[in-house]
Amino acid sequence: MKLASAARAALVALIAFAGVSSARADDGFVTLTIYKAGWIIGGSGGSGVLTFRGRSYGLSTGGLDYGLVFGGSKTVLRGRVSNIWRASDVAGVYGAAGAGLAVGRGARAIVLTNQKGAVLELTGHQVGLMANADLSGLAITMR
Repeated sequence: MKLASAARAALVALIAFAGVSSARADDGFVTLTIYKAGWIIGGSGGSGVLTFRGRSYGLSTGGLDYGLVFGGSKTVLRGRVSNIWRASDVAGVYGAAGAGLAVGRGARAIVLTNQKGAVLELTGHQVGLMANADLSGLAITMR
């Protein structure tokens, strides 16, 4: 009797382990349009779309920059978001330190991680007059 009970417990544990090990995080695609302006302290805001498991989700962005920030720009970024289990995992605060200069049109690439482990790998272009060497934070929320 004890042997059958132990075998049943082992079988249940094996099935539970198999179910957990087969679950994995997924990837999605993100497009963001961000407007940024500032003088020493800057701000940014914008919107975007997350495409995840065949559905589209609206996103809003906002953030603050502190350091050498001068000018204004519009940045359009596209790329992959990885390590998310559900669409809401893309929401959160992303931090970065960076430097850049855009006069007219320039290229942009960035990799960011939020507190949930979501990783954004984005590339795109920036239009405007912007010089920066700053610490910045970008908050993404679901609409």
